[in-house]
Amino acid sequence: MDIMTGVGLVVGFGVIATMMLLGGDLHMFISEHAMIIIFGGSTAATMIRFPLSALMHGLPLGAKFAFTMSRLSAHDLVDELARIAEIARKQGPVGLEKVETDEPFLAKGIRYVADGYDLDFIRDNLERDRDNFLMHLDEGSKIYRAIGDCAPAFGMIGTLIGMVQMFANMTDPSKLGPFMATALLATLYGALVANLFCLPIADKLHGKLLDEETNRTLIIDGILMIRDSKSPTLVREMLLAYLPEKHRHAEGEPVPA
Repeated sequence: MDIMTGVGLVVGFGVIATMMLLGGDLHMFISEHAMIIIFGGSTAATMIRFPLSALMHGLPLGAKFAFTMSRLSAHDLVDELARIAEIARKQGPVGLEKVETDEPFLAKGIRYVADGYDLDFIRDNLERDRDNFLMHLDEGSKIYRAIGDCAPAFGMIGTLIGMVQMFANMTDPSKLGPFMATALLATLYGALVANLFCLPIADKLHGKLLDEETNRTLIIDGILMIRDSKSPTLVREMLLAYLPEKHRHAEGEPVPA
């Protein structure tokens, strides 16, 4: 689990709630009208902007990856692939049938090699799987960013509606307070939804997309080298190129041939 996402949200909401309590009662910051304009308007605009298929894939996948971490880092994958290459060298492809891994994409590649599929089939299927996954993760990032972009705009719309209602009822002082509260709370809700939730999650998903692209491309290259019967030392040395320069020699020692 990516605890930083959860901790950040808890701290953010905690700070906002503390500031609200220091100035009075939380109830004064609740407005059904402001919620309707922010959440209803943002949802409607997002539905117009994206097709249903993108929403069905992008929203849940984005929410999942915003709160989870990859099972294996790039360095762990290099070690894992070198270990698998050692098994394949000693026992052949049949020996890979008993290999277990926590990474589903890597497990699929191992199964292809163990089943004896040819190199082109393995490459095409793994690359297609990677590209589809990255496309859906990118959709999730774009959807959350779109919500973050339009939430403040609908907050301004709510503010304008509240001000129109306030000025239209200047003769009734009892209505001025509620309309002004609605106007200000709409702006507050829009800013919170965008800057505390949607935009940070969109940025995190973009970063994880880059990490997943690197990791899955690394896996594909490693699996293809294992299928081509490359030595564990060569597999490790070739895959170390995916790591930052400072980690290649400090953390990665070649597996004995």
